[in-house]
Amino acid sequence: ASHFSAMVNTHRKLILNIYCSAIILPQICTCSQFTSSSNDQYNENPGVFPVATNGEPFPWRELRLPTKVIPLHYDLFVHPNLTSLDFVASEKIEVLVRDTTQFIILHSHGLEIMNATLQSEEDLRYKKSGEKLTVLSYPAHQQIALLVPEKLMADLRYSVAIDFQAKLADGFEGFYKSTYRTLGGETRTIAVTDFEPTHARMAFPCFDEPLFKANFSIKIRRESRHIALSNMPKVSIYASPDKWSQTHYALEASLKLLDFYENYFNIHYPLPKLDLVAIPDFESGAMENWGLVTYRETSLLFDPKTSSTSDKLWVTKVIAHELAHQWFGNLVTMEWWNDIWLNEGFATYMELISVNVTYPELQFDNIFLNNCFDVIKSDSLNSSRPVSKQAETPTQIQEMFDAISYKKGACLLNMLKDFLSEEKFKKGIIHYLKKFSYRNAKNDDLWSSLSNSCLESDFTSGGFCYSDSKTTSNTLTFLEENVEVKDIMTTWTRQKGIPLVVVEQEGRLLKLRQERFLNGVFRDDPEWGALQERYLWHIPVTYSTSSSNAIHRHLLTSKTDTLYLPEKTSWVKLNVDSNGYYIVHYEAHGWDQLIAVLNQNHTLLRPKDRIGLIHDAFQLVSAGRLTLDKALDLTHYLQHETSIPALLQGLDYLESFYHTMDRRNISDITENLKCYLLQYFKPVIDMQSWSDEGSVWDRRLRSSLLKLACYLNYAPCIRKATELFSQWMESSGKLNIPTDVLKIVYSVGAQTTEGWNYLLEQYGLSLSGAEKNKILYALSTSKHQEKLIKLIDLGMEGKVIKTQDLASLLYAIARNPKGQQLAWNFVKENWTHLLERFELSSFPMRIIISGTTFHFSSKDELQEVKLFFESLQTQGSYLEVFQIVLETISKNIKWLEKNLPSLRNWLLISI
Repeated sequence: ASHFSAMVNTHRKLILNIYCSAIILPQICTCSQFTSSSNDQYNENPGVFPVATNGEPFPWRELRLPTKVIPLHYDLFVHPNLTSLDFVASEKIEVLVRDTTQFIILHSHGLEIMNATLQSEEDLRYKKSGEKLTVLSYPAHQQIALLVPEKLMADLRYSVAIDFQAKLADGFEGFYKSTYRTLGGETRTIAVTDFEPTHARMAFPCFDEPLFKANFSIKIRRESRHIALSNMPKVSIYASPDKWSQTHYALEASLKLLDFYENYFNIHYPLPKLDLVAIPDFESGAMENWGLVTYRETSLLFDPKTSSTSDKLWVTKVIAHELAHQWFGNLVTMEWWNDIWLNEGFATYMELISVNVTYPELQFDNIFLNNCFDVIKSDSLNSSRPVSKQAETPTQIQEMFDAISYKKGACLLNMLKDFLSEEKFKKGIIHYLKKFSYRNAKNDDLWSSLSNSCLESDFTSGGFCYSDSKTTSNTLTFLEENVEVKDIMTTWTRQKGIPLVVVEQEGRLLKLRQERFLNGVFRDDPEWGALQERYLWHIPVTYSTSSSNAIHRHLLTSKTDTLYLPEKTSWVKLNVDSNGYYIVHYEAHGWDQLIAVLNQNHTLLRPKDRIGLIHDAFQLVSAGRLTLDKALDLTHYLQHETSIPALLQGLDYLESFYHTMDRRNISDITENLKCYLLQYFKPVIDMQSWSDEGSVWDRRLRSSLLKLACYLNYAPCIRKATELFSQWMESSGKLNIPTDVLKIVYSVGAQTTEGWNYLLEQYGLSLSGAEKNKILYALSTSKHQEKLIKLIDLGMEGKVIKTQDLASLLYAIARNPKGQQLAWNFVKENWTHLLERFELSSFPMRIIISGTTFHFSSKDELQEVKLFFESLQTQGSYLEVFQIVLETISKNIKWLEKNLPSLRNWLLISI
């Protein structure tokens, strides 16, 4: 048996991973916020408690575990059988009793408990056999109760031994099976674990809540030909043997990033080894098991022949994200899932900091900015949620793993860093990590560390360390008064949504007003006033003017305020470099002045400010605050734009309008918009080479422009792509097409029956996940519905197209005008079958639900979706995404009603 011992973050995953028939055992998921509840209520009135599966009263009725018993150490033995696809296991849990009790409550889900015994410290000392425990099960809460014959006494330690067994799960949670095929056609099995947030209980009985951190010793019984991986001693990268050549970049990146984090945090990576493992079947992008990080293959493997610059960016940022978790999440863990953003928001924020330093050539700043723009789309809906929100049930906890936690959390931290200064922010982070190492923390602990970032070495001889917020600092002097970080940030984490800062310049007066920004709700709508009530943010406003390059700062803490400009200025631009998480609207002639600046000399504004103006203008159109023709006028300057990210920002909006019109079959606007795009962007399209040359952003521009041009049937684009595809087919798939145009070439080739069939054949043969993604996308663009149906059938079967890729496949098909209704009908008709493959609240199911409906824009479609969701709710199924979808469709309907005539007229004038 292999033996592994680890300080395990019990809300992580156990990965018993069997590679090449390997076995991987990372960390385990268990931990919870201590809440107290009287155990004595059970003895006084057992009738108020739920009923166990055997008909007896179950002694605990809360979803959260009691805190009278806490785990100190797990000794876990597991024997997975890769032939019968099951496992038998046993564990000994050393527990500390904090208060007298007559039962122990644990999590257990889908496990068959065969035996449970208890030994006291005295029993262990004299090697006495343990007392047999009665085991009660309450599946509704995924809990078991161990009833003890005599009360467990406070402040004493006991050992609980449990024997159990189960089948390896079919999905992607708990302890599950995964397969891959070798080049020789052999199918091999791997046993893998994935625990976050509430799935460790599917692998072994445990205290499956974040605050119950514990130590682990793990043994795995395996055949000699198998590999067993766990959290402790080897940096190594594991993949199926035929893909080892694709691991070189990940190894290089992980070493550089690990070195960066150790220097940045001033804390050595605390474990003796780190493994990165590419898993063939994996639901999410990656999972940060302490010392054994697991990845979907496309998030770790990089094939120079088929992986594009976008693929390289993705792999780099995912590795950066997961390695940041070794400090944020593993070394320091949030107390409860309501603060999961402390883990995920920080890891997303650290992608920006780490990649900018380790791979400056990737120019990651603008990629990060897209995170903020992406989350604003959903956060500006009334159906959004606060960053920090109560979550109790497994479904509620699972739903916390969304764009609000990851992306908004990261954007808020970036705004706070800009407000405090990078040096002060970094110092506070280090203080936070050192103070709470191997412990749990909450929101307020972070704010306290950032307000008072004193380390032990900073203490004066008198034993005092002054809080930065109580003393003068260079960064905060502009405030003219002392502020606490907590007071500012509570307004951002405890209330949902995003603020709108309305600005009007009158001479040297700058009048500011803040509102709640609502996408799809207009000021003359009856509900607008009620939706504005009680919303107030402390907004770190920054602005620049025509008079100087200086960045001016002001903390807006009231609904209205007036600033005095130091000198006369012709224009003012708020939210410098788009570091603030808010939208800006310029009243009176504000927008006209800025549009004039862009047309006369756009370089007078910073590149990120130009990106921010484009973004805010079109967001304001959706809120009814700016006319569409005004926002479109702003894009006229793009023919002179020298910043590729700014050019792509404008292009993305214009392209999205085209796809909307195409899906709605509004033919006159579709045709005119196509003419405008090809006429307006023809010079820059014709400049593109079909190669992999240039900087990261040169290459991203090439991919975006050529993809659009071919989609619009631009003859030179179609001709070149067809030529390359034919050459590739004639070479039996051996020709190396430039990676940045590979998806485009495949998509054009997929439009013929011969090409589509050949691509499907190559999909099954390819060993590159990056290439398979490009082929699958290309296959989904077919205009023949029978081919799209075949793809969905293959995805449901799970052999040629793996089940893990079904959600992204349905998403892609739904974006195809010929597939949008097909994908939605499939979801409605196969809902039960989908639930057999994915948990209701899982990320794939949320992608499937939103991805097949978000583009709808008619009242009939809205009613159809609403009725379907209502039918699910009557069956007890409800997700927050249901309301988000309905609100998004309503917003789409409203946008078309208000803006269709403007778009039609603007195009007639412009072409």
